Amino acid sequence: MQKALDKANALIEALNYIKEFKDKIVVVKLGGSLMEHDQSQQQLLKDIVFMATVGMKPILVHGGGKSISNAMNEAGIEPHFVQGRRYTDQRTLAIAEHVLCNQINKSIVNTINELGGTAMGLHSLSSCVLFAEQLRLKDDDGRQIDIGMVGKVKDVNAELLKALCAAGTIPVIAPIGRDRAGGKLNVNADTAAGKVAAAVKAEKLVMMSDTHGIYKDPSDPATHLTRLSETEVQKLIADQIIKGGMLPKVDACLEAIAAGVGRTHIIDGGIEHSLLLEIYTDKGIGTLITQ
Repeated sequence: MQKALDKANALIEALNYIKEFKDKIVVVKLGGSLMEHDQSQQQLLKDIVFMATVGMKPILVHGGGKSISNAMNEAGIEPHFVQGRRYTDQRTLAIAEHVLCNQINKSIVNTINELGGTAMGLHSLSSCVLFAEQLRLKDDDGRQIDIGMVGKVKDVNAELLKALCAAGTIPVIAPIGRDRAGGKLNVNADTAAGKVAAAVKAEKLVMMSDTHGIYKDPSDPATHLTRLSETEVQKLIADQIIKGGMLPKVDACLEAIAAGVGRTHIIDGGIEHSLLLEIYTDKGIGTLITQ
């Protein structure tokens, strides 16, 4: 009887959030080890279909860095990174596009459709919604560094994304953008998710990572930070507590907030139903970043 009551209470708790977020857009970025485990990914996509079924409008942006590196190794190409960005020549871009569009994106779309949802893949081999310009990096002496066909997102086709959401379709975006000349550029998936959330004025941006969120001390679970303001985040960046792979995720959250996105979250995609727990319960389980 108690288990049944607990389930009923959970449903009542969720009801308030279902009402609050009905017809609201939420952008979810999928990445990390989640992309490597079919079972975890399928469970997460079930949660996405649930969100769509109860009236939320999810948009997915996915990465696939590890799969790209594996494909490059199989082709006899050693991945090379410059300031955290993958050096991308024509051959690397062709491999990245094939992995991201033909494998990962197609698999996500097919799984959502098999689970009863309706999804559409948006990428450089179909309808592209990310438009980019070449990214220019500099070394410590201010000299320009060549990182090849790598871009930064400058514009997003927000009208198409909103139209798909209004029609009950879940957009699934791969991080390959097009430049003004129609060329293709490899873009950072975290950054792309922040740009998408900003462009569609999403209610939420959720970054699915391999950690529970942000910690003051990554080696001490007791220092987990459940809620941060923009000012507090900037101080943690200045103190180099937020750094490395967490930095582009946090930067994406800050850009989304600056554009009017209500709330941003960084959560562990490896925890079962982490997305639903963060959105539809009072406590949540990750780090919430707000203005």
